[in-house]
Amino acid sequence: MALSQEIYDNLMLEYAARRDRHSRELLQKREEVYRKIPGFQELDGVIPSYGVGMLEKQLFGDPGEAPSAEASSLELKKRIREVTEKKRTLLVNAGYPENYLSPVYDCPDCRDTGYIDGVKCHCLKKAEIAILYDQSHLKQLIRDNNFSLLSEEFYEGEDLQRFRRAVQICRSFVNNFNSGYENLYLYGTVGTGKSFLSICTAREVLLKGNSVLYFSAAGLFETLSSYVFGNRSREELQRFTEELYNCDLLIIDDLGTELPNAFVSAQLFSCINERHLNRKSTIISTNLSLGELQDRYSDRILSRISSDYTVCRLTGPDIRLRKKVRKMNGTC
Repeated sequence: MALSQEIYDNLMLEYAARRDRHSRELLQKREEVYRKIPGFQELDGVIPSYGVGMLEKQLFGDPGEAPSAEASSLELKKRIREVTEKKRTLLVNAGYPENYLSPVYDCPDCRDTGYIDGVKCHCLKKAEIAILYDQSHLKQLIRDNNFSLLSEEFYEGEDLQRFRRAVQICRSFVNNFNSGYENLYLYGTVGTGKSFLSICTAREVLLKGNSVLYFSAAGLFETLSSYVFGNRSREELQRFTEELYNCDLLIIDDLGTELPNAFVSAQLFSCINERHLNRKSTIISTNLSLGELQDRYSDRILSRISSDYTVCRLTGPDIRLRKKVRKMNGTC
């Protein structure tokens, strides 16, 4: 599910297209100003010619008359300010905004390059996440799982109290998401609403403008295995793990349904540990209690989850099964 080299290259081509588009737009604006404002084009040529003249004096003039490098720099800055002010006045007097000829970018932070000092810009990360999101099942899942569909119909007694507590914790998780750091571990018997609540929460986090990735546990470790042991490039694995470790929210659904082995245990710890170090939230839904989690994986995974996750237990009947039976009875 990571971006292939082809998709990444296409994304970079989109950034190049943005730069070309804005460059053409700026050129058209400049040509328009040249046509409509007499003298503006001449001012545009003043600074380069002045700078070249000063450089020639330093290189080829009389050493006793040539200005020092410091004096030349101060004089050039003064001249730039004067010319800039004249150009601004001409633009404003002609009815244009004073920044009419300033470069325009879709993302001013990286100037539409996708990188800031060699590090991926937030806009590129969001673009990559958006592609991964479209490739995941989350887009379809959030249509059918949201808090407006929440029902307590199938819960009673202690089961109802646990469900209400889990709902309250999930809503609090959403409300505090952009100002704090929290992880959730939703566990309990089959069909009690763990996946439903995790996807409802993911939907609300998405609506706040955050990046969210969803994986079934089996799908996640199968994907990691294909990148580590398959014929995939190191760059593809690096891009995948970078998004896995740095997206704003990661959902790992049905942990424990994957085939257990040392690779899975190591990758699970790497994932939750890296995300904890990056202060990126994770929601895990599973049928495994904390004791079963320890037996299946490792003590260090138990330690990380028990110390860094809010643990919610859900109990009760299998709601999916009851709904299916009800539907069948209603159809007959």
